[in-house]
Amino acid sequence: MGAFFDDATTPYRLGLAGMVAGRSDIAWRDRGFLELTDRDGGVAVISGGGSGHEPLHAGFLGKGMLHAVCPGHIFTSPNARQILEATRAVDDGSGVVHVVKNYTGDVMNFGVAAALAAEEGIRVETVLVGDDVATDLDDDGESDGDNGNGGGADSDDGSGGSGGPGRRGTGATILVQKACGAAAARGADVEVVADVGRNVARRARSIAMSLGGARTPGSEESFSLEDDEAEFGVGIHGERGVDRRKRIDVADAVAEMIAEIHEAAGSPDRVLVLVNGLGGIAGLELSAILALACGELEERGAVVERTMCGDYITAWDMAGFSLTVLGVDDDLLDLLDAPTDAPAWDAPVPYAGVPEISEAALEELPAADSGPRQPELSAWIERVLDAFDELTALDRKAGDGDFGVNMREALGAFDLPLRGTVSEVLHAVGESYLVRAGGTSGAVFGLFFEKMGAKAGDAESFADVDVAAVVRAGLDAIVELGGAKVGDGTVVDAIEPAVLALEDGATAAEAASAAVEGAEATADQVAGKGRASYVGEAAKGVIDPGALIMGWFFEELAR
Repeated sequence: MGAFFDDATTPYRLGLAGMVAGRSDIAWRDRGFLELTDRDGGVAVISGGGSGHEPLHAGFLGKGMLHAVCPGHIFTSPNARQILEATRAVDDGSGVVHVVKNYTGDVMNFGVAAALAAEEGIRVETVLVGDDVATDLDDDGESDGDNGNGGGADSDDGSGGSGGPGRRGTGATILVQKACGAAAARGADVEVVADVGRNVARRARSIAMSLGGARTPGSEESFSLEDDEAEFGVGIHGERGVDRRKRIDVADAVAEMIAEIHEAAGSPDRVLVLVNGLGGIAGLELSAILALACGELEERGAVVERTMCGDYITAWDMAGFSLTVLGVDDDLLDLLDAPTDAPAWDAPVPYAGVPEISEAALEELPAADSGPRQPELSAWIERVLDAFDELTALDRKAGDGDFGVNMREALGAFDLPLRGTVSEVLHAVGESYLVRAGGTSGAVFGLFFEKMGAKAGDAESFADVDVAAVVRAGLDAIVELGGAKVGDGTVVDAIEPAVLALEDGATAAEAASAAVEGAEATADQVAGKGRASYVGEAAKGVIDPGALIMGWFFEELAR
């Protein structure tokens, strides 16, 4: 399933109803628009467009921003009648500003509505937003985004592109809406409010890239890519981009995109940068992209005054992002910083620089690189690292798929063979788990190896260690920590049988056999502890990866 609904109409209708149900300050009007129910008088600002771009546009309804929104069906412009009715409803004689994304359907329908409203004596000003440099076309229909200004960077409406419809309206739309809403809230005349919006549209440029298309309910993915491909210049309706290429490093991609849009915006000295998610990538990725974008702008000599980062104008579920650069001055910053209660607007954040994120604790971890060799532990680490794919696959079936990564983070930092006394090496492994590895495995294995190291004394090899006592210390510690017992489908299922065998006088090989049997038994159990316990019966048939590597641990000790 790509969506919970089989058609696009149902989530459109229910989605609008849910928006109204979730807010007490907006209402659905049967003539086809959403309206802010409690607003001050003066110039009203209206926008709209196809649904599927949430939180655009309804999320920006609020005092100090939009006063009415006309939603079309998914990726479809609203009709002229909706827009006219909304214009009538919000006009108190002061006039109405239409903020329109530069798409043919939107432009035509808003244009018809504006003309009809004017016949009724309503003053309407239109602000056309066209910021996408990927559609900045010259008279031959060729992309002109690389030449700095494109086919109309200095045009009055900001849409550009004399050879076609011009630049699409994308990320800059919310910046235009905010500036217009703030100017209206200050009591500005309708012409002034519109000029404020046009100024923002002229000074902003955007571009987007993605790793795949959009898949709206009832439809196939708008386009698909191979695993090693990326699409540059995509639109917000799932459109293909202007350039499909083998995927490049994201830092290189961001550098290229920032250079293009900063130049196209006129290479402003002071900027706001907006990183916008298209609906299908994680917030942490967006933040990482913001850090790269800010660094590139600084390399170009720009002063980053404000940043914005999040999902503002999505393309349903596209795995991509857009970057917008807006040249700013003090007056424009005042408008963008002005308060609004529109729920989807995040106030631009004053830029404080991109810090160098480092984990100082990593530099202080023991390296286990001097002293006697410890071949058993070294062989175990090598075996675990070689099994990265196997361990990851097992954890994906019963957990969250991070087990292999955690093992690699904790154990991959060592130069093999490990060197030091048994205690020193066990301590080094334990510390690495505690600091480098995440989740349950970091805590469990970290504690296990730390406690074993504390019990090992000054022995220089495992041949001189009371292995039963050492491993018993580690086992008791993790049982006390998590309360797991044999049968819960955890590392304890492998460790405890081996410890009991050793305490009964078994050989190292016999203890290893008991550990492996215990690990294999976890495949037939319903986990009682750990993340696998959340999925219950679904984890049956899957050996616990933690128990598996503990079986390997005892096998290597027995060699």
